[in-house]
Amino acid sequence: MTTDFQNARVALGARLRELRAETGLTGKDLAARLGWQRSKVSRLETGKQTASAEDLTAWAEATGAADQTSDLESRRRGLESQQRSWRRQLAAGHRSVQDRYVVEYQRTAVLRGYEATVIPGLFQTPDYARHLLVQNARLMRSPRDTEEAVQARMKRQEVLYQVGKLFRVLVWEGALHALICPPAVMAGQLDRLVGLIGMSTVELGVVPLGAPLPLTPKHGFWIFDEDRVVVETINTELQYEAPEDVELYGRVWDALNEVAVYGARAHRLVARARMSLGSS
Repeated sequence: MTTDFQNARVALGARLRELRAETGLTGKDLAARLGWQRSKVSRLETGKQTASAEDLTAWAEATGAADQTSDLESRRRGLESQQRSWRRQLAAGHRSVQDRYVVEYQRTAVLRGYEATVIPGLFQTPDYARHLLVQNARLMRSPRDTEEAVQARMKRQEVLYQVGKLFRVLVWEGALHALICPPAVMAGQLDRLVGLIGMSTVELGVVPLGAPLPLTPKHGFWIFDEDRVVVETINTELQYEAPEDVELYGRVWDALNEVAVYGARAHRLVARARMSLGSS
């Protein structure tokens, strides 16, 4: 559980306590009115337990604040958007973050992803990953455990060869031309992408630059087993678990997938980017 998540849960508990106090009810009184254990009221008010939608509706009605139900529900849904600050996550370096992703990918059967500016970590070569990690450490002013982090990122890629996994990944064509590393390193990275096309566990689609888009490319995101969405911003990693949020990102992925190209056509776009690098 993240610190941000817990802070939000404590804030929701404080609002529940405020509504109870406005009625003059004690925790014991409210528990009796709701048919709950006294300890449940205490845990909800102190942020030690996450309230369900039903809990919030019952609480609002029992305290004569039914008009506050939508506000309470909005606060609860906010808990489902878990924020993990990169500054805190990277305080000891990048390897711990990469190790966490190894575990998350191992327990995921179907992963849908989209990247607009970078080659996904699942498909990165060690050299390409190394340049990204060094740049990020410089930006975040975090410890440089680059080689350990690169090794962990490469370990994550072992899932690509496991039976029963499926990685449906879209990349905007612009990411194939973004020179965040020397041309020779980028050439090796593009060669790596070509080798992934046709793998039984990988469906790699490229959204062409000239394609008529159903929506703007926006930011990258990853949908884990249709249960959770992870979005990375410059300073924060966001996780969405509410069904409507997962469904929303699923619709965005579907829309981009409609204009993406696969197989030989995707190969041609990668080859075109490779040729633009010259003899690297």
